Amino acid sequence: MPSLSTLAPLAGIIASIPSVIAGFDPTSQSNVAVYWGQNSYGQGSGAYVQQRLSYYCQNTEVNIIPLAFLSSINTPVLNFANQGDPCTVISGSTLFYCSELEADITTCQETYGKTILLSVGGATYTEGGFTSTQAATTAANNLWSWFGPDTSGNIRPFGTAVIDGFDFDFESTVSNMPAFGNQLRSLMDTDKNKTWLLSAAPQCPYPDAADGPMLDGTVSFDIVWVQFYNNYCGVQSFVPGVSTQNNFNFDTWDNWAKTVSLNPNVKVMLGIPSNTGAGAGYTSGAALASVIAYSKSFSSFGGVMMWDMSQLYANAGFLDAVNVDLGKPAVTVPVITSTVTSTSTSKSSITSTTTSATTTAPGSTLTTITTTSASPTSTGGPLVNEWNQCGGQGWTGATNCVPGTSCVAYSIWYSQCNPN
Repeated sequence: MPSLSTLAPLAGIIASIPSVIAGFDPTSQSNVAVYWGQNSYGQGSGAYVQQRLSYYCQNTEVNIIPLAFLSSINTPVLNFANQGDPCTVISGSTLFYCSELEADITTCQETYGKTILLSVGGATYTEGGFTSTQAATTAANNLWSWFGPDTSGNIRPFGTAVIDGFDFDFESTVSNMPAFGNQLRSLMDTDKNKTWLLSAAPQCPYPDAADGPMLDGTVSFDIVWVQFYNNYCGVQSFVPGVSTQNNFNFDTWDNWAKTVSLNPNVKVMLGIPSNTGAGAGYTSGAALASVIAYSKSFSSFGGVMMWDMSQLYANAGFLDAVNVDLGKPAVTVPVITSTVTSTSTSKSSITSTTTSATTTAPGSTLTTITTTSASPTSTGGPLVNEWNQCGGQGWTGATNCVPGTSCVAYSIWYSQCNPN
């Protein structure tokens, strides 16, 4: 990573770029949410090991970051994989105090405008819910005291930092969850100091076995990011050019949003794996672009959710491509020349060209584009159809676009054939 002194002269250029930083926008179809916390790519060190939260918050292509996970509620346990190492045990509690996260959550919200949620559950959650509605209500009150508005005297894993809401990611049947969800919703609605969000991550088969009772018109959710992977109804089952899909069922979830959801304005987001190892049914390129285009035809569509951040950062160009598919404009900056060479492969918001080498961060949000129409110089060979990939670093496929389209570079990693 370049030193601070190296980046300092770039401040003027960065300041001149129009701001596109924003959190969740309920009126938008281009929200992007990426889970952080589980280091699922699995590296213990090196370029793609999970970094601290604030590192990813600099990325302008991401709006919402759910922190994964609070993996146990009744006996509370926070699990953030390698990023839990800096945390310290709170005396008399099973919870940890995470000073680094306290600082990062505030930075992500105030400096980068991110929406930060705490995800409850995950694949390792085994409590099965609550023994009674009263136990569920008590548990919701506890969560609110730990992670809601800062009240003196409460156990606070994130110190003075206050998250923006809660996410439910239960993978198996849980009991008395409507009471739990409704108590949290009631507490959030009574706090007028900020806009609170409640989200859920059901799997795509409808009704969802785990979250079904909460989604059956009983709890008011702001966002539902459906996991369209690891199932027959995932994005891999989408058939392009067919209005009625047999397996891919975004239409079912759109109907749920309009006819069953307690909140008629709930947004349904397309949940996808961000890399081949992130989940079964990984889809990219033109195939994913077709799925997103189809999903955008439904009024409840609110954007894309990805699992997870470590997998995403190890998949160069994927985030750029998803943002293009969502219709977000690419953010460009001039080519910046420096005499300092960075040996790090960590993601940066600036692409630096050195006298001896070029250091480019994979999937960076402020990308260097030297032309808006990169027409291939080769002749002959297969032609690339409209909206398909035609170039990018490491690309070995065809580069000639069909007539009426041009190969447009969105980042050093990804170019596609757009209509002239």
